[in-house]
Amino acid sequence: MTQSITVPPSIRFDATLSTIDTSTVLRLPDTSSSHLPSRGQVAVRGTINGVEFVTVLEPDGNRGHWMRVDDTLQQAAGNSAGDTATLAVEVTQDWPEPALPQDLATALAAALPKIQDLWDEITPMARWEWVRWVNATKNPDTRERRGRPCREGW
Repeated sequence: MTQSITVPPSIRFDATLSTIDTSTVLRLPDTSSSHLPSRGQVAVRGTINGVEFVTVLEPDGNRGHWMRVDDTLQQAAGNSAGDTATLAVEVTQDWPEPALPQDLATALAAALPKIQDLWDEITPMARWEWVRWVNATKNPDTRERRGRPCREGW
């Protein structure tokens, strides 16, 4: 039996920004996250303190979600770590392009044309997964290995 989740047109909530390593993030309240159609990544568009954004919510490993709030969005929304913000998000099928970590961007720029074409042909959702995989480690050797297919032509 397949369970169907009805996604409301807009999910509204308040959340507190916090710092993890060098990133500012906010975790969706469990009640808000439970309205999303997936426990995995979910593309959304929304507002934070009335300022529009488009992003992908990341799974937190506990059936919830979180999002990164970059410096530009923090400044526009007038928030920083420790502040509570008011958000409204809507699920979208249009995935934004992920920001590439510098090492992956460098590897792709130097890749064979067939590798660059392959990157361009995969969906933005798949590109988000790839970036997430590269960012999952800070170990330089592991990161280098994860970028190697770009240099070696798969």
